[in-house]
Amino acid sequence: MTTVPTAAMSEVRTTTRATAPLGRVLRSELRFILRRPRTLVALAALAFTPVIAGISVAIAADAMQSSRRDDIAGIAALVADNGLILPIFVLLLAMPMMLPLCGAMWSADALAGETATGGLRNLLLAPVSRPRLLAVKAFGVATVSLLAVTIMAVTGILAGIVFLGGEGMLTLSGSTMSVPASLGRIALLALLVTVQVWAVAAVALAISSCTDHPLIVLAATTGGIVLFTVLGGIDALSWLHPVLLTDGWLQMADVVRDPLPTDGLVENALRAACYILIGYSLALARLSTRDG
Repeated sequence: MTTVPTAAMSEVRTTTRATAPLGRVLRSELRFILRRPRTLVALAALAFTPVIAGISVAIAADAMQSSRRDDIAGIAALVADNGLILPIFVLLLAMPMMLPLCGAMWSADALAGETATGGLRNLLLAPVSRPRLLAVKAFGVATVSLLAVTIMAVTGILAGIVFLGGEGMLTLSGSTMSVPASLGRIALLALLVTVQVWAVAAVALAISSCTDHPLIVLAATTGGIVLFTVLGGIDALSWLHPVLLTDGWLQMADVVRDPLPTDGLVENALRAACYILIGYSLALARLSTRDG
């Protein structure tokens, strides 16, 4: 009878248990993020923002409809029967600061927050590759960011239909799109906004890998957005504008035009993709050289 040495059996068990299935790890990371109180508060705030905006616009439209000025009454009539424009309006309103700040917050918690609590050190000492660790963290941040934009878009659609009504979307070109076409434009904008939030989150993740203070990540990311916005408003620095992440955020309003102009939208998406690649590359380089 052949016996297997105890040491060999222990080595086999250790090797087998060293790496958990990727699906289980991703689900665990996502549950961990969604159970944070600040994540739930942020998602709730994003969900209520379209509702508040819809109520405000509806009240303003009712007040303007009673105006004696024809131009104000005409604007009120357009808003009152154009409810599907509300999610687009809310997403564009949240793009300059609210959504990027949420993405930066989740990136700060992913690395800097866990460094402060000692959780990241345990992960770095575990038998897991650094690219796999970063991929899991990036997946969690990207998924929650997509969830946040989706919640805002869906809530905006429902709030627009309830408070403003309408059976289509009046575009900036003067034409009216059907409901399916309008929903398609809203989905397109949600995807474009998500890519931009991913770009901000990638940069924040790179900063998060260099510090153990989440507030530093938030301050640096917010400061960068403000700086890019200011530089984008200076005409003398027009040569610098193509490399600024915030330069094309206002151009995403082109999704409401008919026909759809795609040049600016594609350029914005490619610019964001470059920031995503650079951010994750810097984060991986930093994780590969740190011990805890």
